[in-house]
Amino acid sequence: MAESLVIVESPAKAKTIEKFLGSKYKVVASQGHIRDLPKSKLGVDVEHGFEPSYIALRGRKEVLETIRKEAKKADKVYLATDPDREGEAISWHLAEVLKLDEKSKCRIEFNEITAAAVKGSFKKARPINMDLVDAQQARRVLDRLVGYKISPILWAKVRKGLSAGRVQSVATRIICDREEEINEFVPKEYWTITAQLQGKKPFEARFTNWGDRKELHTEAETKQVLTRIDGQPFRAVEVKTGEKKRHAAPPFTTSSLQQEASRKLNFTAKRTMQVAQQLYEGVDIGKKGPVGLISYIRTDSVRISKEAQAAALEYIEANYGAEYVPGQPNVYRGRSNAQDAHEAIRPTDLKNSPKDLKASLSAEQYKLYKLIYERFLSSQMSEAVLEATTVSFDVNGVTFKSAGVRTLFPGFTVIYTEGRDDQGEKEVQLPPIREGDSFQPKAITPEQKFTQPPARYTEATLVKTLEEKGIGRPSTYAPTITTIVDRGYVLREKKVLMPTELGFVVTRLMKENFKGIVDVAFTADMEEKLDKVEEGQVPWQQVVADFYGPFEKDLEAAGANIDKVKLPDPVSDVPCDKCGAMMVIKTGRFGKFLACPNFPECRNTKPLVEKLDVQCPKCGGDILKRHTKKGKNFYGCANYPACDFVSWDKPVPGKCPKCGGILVQRMGQNGPFIACGDRNCGYIQRGKKDKEKEQA
Repeated sequence: MAESLVIVESPAKAKTIEKFLGSKYKVVASQGHIRDLPKSKLGVDVEHGFEPSYIALRGRKEVLETIRKEAKKADKVYLATDPDREGEAISWHLAEVLKLDEKSKCRIEFNEITAAAVKGSFKKARPINMDLVDAQQARRVLDRLVGYKISPILWAKVRKGLSAGRVQSVATRIICDREEEINEFVPKEYWTITAQLQGKKPFEARFTNWGDRKELHTEAETKQVLTRIDGQPFRAVEVKTGEKKRHAAPPFTTSSLQQEASRKLNFTAKRTMQVAQQLYEGVDIGKKGPVGLISYIRTDSVRISKEAQAAALEYIEANYGAEYVPGQPNVYRGRSNAQDAHEAIRPTDLKNSPKDLKASLSAEQYKLYKLIYERFLSSQMSEAVLEATTVSFDVNGVTFKSAGVRTLFPGFTVIYTEGRDDQGEKEVQLPPIREGDSFQPKAITPEQKFTQPPARYTEATLVKTLEEKGIGRPSTYAPTITTIVDRGYVLREKKVLMPTELGFVVTRLMKENFKGIVDVAFTADMEEKLDKVEEGQVPWQQVVADFYGPFEKDLEAAGANIDKVKLPDPVSDVPCDKCGAMMVIKTGRFGKFLACPNFPECRNTKPLVEKLDVQCPKCGGDILKRHTKKGKNFYGCANYPACDFVSWDKPVPGKCPKCGGILVQRMGQNGPFIACGDRNCGYIQRGKKDKEKEQA
C-alpha cells in the first residue's frame, strides 16, 4: 500500500514520474484544472471584494473521486503540478477539495522530469505560495470580467459568438494597426546601380554616393551617374579588413521557441506548445520507458543551471574539440522584465541525442527536440570568427563599395544558426584586392525600386512583438493567436496573419468604447501589476478594483452609445447544391453552419465542416470532422468517396511510435487518452495498469 500520494496534472507526466518512485508512492493525474468559474454566469461577486465562485469542472467527477479515494488511503499528499502561477493555482484548488492544510509542506515542484529532479523535490517540499495563487486569481477574474461584460455587447451590436479579452483584443488591434499602416503607405521611388566587376572571380560593387548625394531618387539622377562612370575603371582606394565575432543565440525561452519553430519548422505557436508539452511530460523511448526529454516549457528566462552548463561543455569538448569550448562559460542576459523562476528550455540529458531517439519520436517530436537540443548545445559553444572585408572604389568621383565575409573559425555555427524574419545579408567572399588595383566593369545595371510597406505579422513576429511590448506571458501567446483566428478576427494565410472585416469592426468599437482594454501600454502595465501581486507587494483585489471602477463606467456608456453593426456573412467556398450560389457562414444556437444567401427563396443549409490539423493516413488529404444524421461526430477523409478513411475516434497530430500509424484520442474511465488508431497495434499513452487492462 502506498504511503504517499503524488498528484500531477497529466497522465503522461504521471506515467513518467511513476517509474522514478518506488512502491511507497502512488501517482495520479488531475488532468489540469479541477475547478473554475462557472460558464453559465459571471461567477465573480463585484459587490464583495470580487470574490470568485468556483465550481467543480464538468466531466471531472470520476477524476475527483479517484483522487479523493487515493488521498484517504495515503499518509501524505504531495501536490506536484506545473511550476508556475497556473500550476500553483491547481495545487491550491486540490488542497481546498482534499481539505489539505495549504501551509503544510505539501507542494513540490521540478523544472525537469528526471529521476534526480523528481526525487530531489521531496526534500524541498514547501507550503502553497498564495502570492502565486493570488496572481493567477487576479488574472482569471480580470479576464472573466472583460470577457463576460464586453462579449454580450458585441453579441447584441455586431454578431453572436464574438468575444473580447484583455490580451486577444490587444493582439487583434496590433494586427489591424499594421494593416492600416500598409494601406496608408505611399511608396517612394529610388534607384540602385550594381556593377559586375571582373577579377580572378567576378564580384559586385554597389553605388553608395556621389559627393554628398547618397541616394538616387529619379531616373534622371541615375542617368547622370551612369554618364559619369561610363567607360571609367573602378579603382580600389580603400581596403578595410578586420575580424568580427558572432555570438551564439541564447537557449530557448517559450517565446523564442515559438518564433524559431515557426521560422524553421513552419509550426504554429499552438502546435509548438503541444509537441513541447509531450517532450516535457515524457516520451517512451524503448528500454528506458517514459523519459522527460526537455525542461519546463513555460519560461522567459535564458538562465541555465551550472550542472547543465558543465555537462554541455564536457560534451562539446569530447565531441567537437577543445577549441569549441569558450574560454569563459557563456552567460546570457534576459529581458529586464523576464520572470527568472525557471531555466531556459533545454534537453534534460545530452546523451539522449536526436539521432538516437529518432525511431522513438513522431516526426514533429523529432524536429522540435532536434531544434531545442541543437540550440542549447550551440549556445554553450565558442563564437564564430569571421573576416570582414570592405572595399571602396572611386569611379571618376563616384563611390562604389563591395563587402565580403569569410569564415575563419565556425564556432557554434557547426551545429546551429538562428533563423531570421527578414532575408538577411548574404555572405560573399571577395577575391584578393589591394589599394590601387583597378577593375573593369563586366556589366552595370541600374534598377528602379520602390520603398516597401511594413510587413504583415507572422506568428513569429507577432509573438516577438507581444513579448517586447510586455503583452501577456509566455503561456498566453499560443492560445491568444488561436482565439483571434477561431473568432474570425484574423485570417492565417500561410504564415501571414491578416485582419478580417470583422476584426476591424470589433477593434474600432473597442478603441472607441474600451480604450484601456486595447491600449498596449495599459495592458503591459496590468502585467506588471500582476507581477507585483505574485511578489506579494499588492493585494490582488486592489488590482481588480482599480481596473473595474473605470471599466464599469465604460460599460454603461458603451451600451447606450454603440449602434448596431450589420456585417455581411463570410462567404464560403461551398456552392449551394440547390441554386448554385456560394453559401455563407452563419451562427446559430448550436454553432456555425452553412446557409444559402438567397434566403428566403432558397432555404438550403449544411453543417460547417471542421478541418483537423492531421493528414489522412491513406492518401495524405485533409481529415474533416463530420456528423451523422443523429448528430454523432465522426472523422473522414476530405477526398471521399475516392478515399474511404473514416474513424469514430478523433485523429490527433503525430504518428504511433510503435507501428507508424495514425494516433487518435479516446475516452477512458479517467478521461481522454491517446492511442494508436489500429486497435491491433495496442499502443496507448497511459499508465502501466491501464495498458495491461487495455491489452488483456
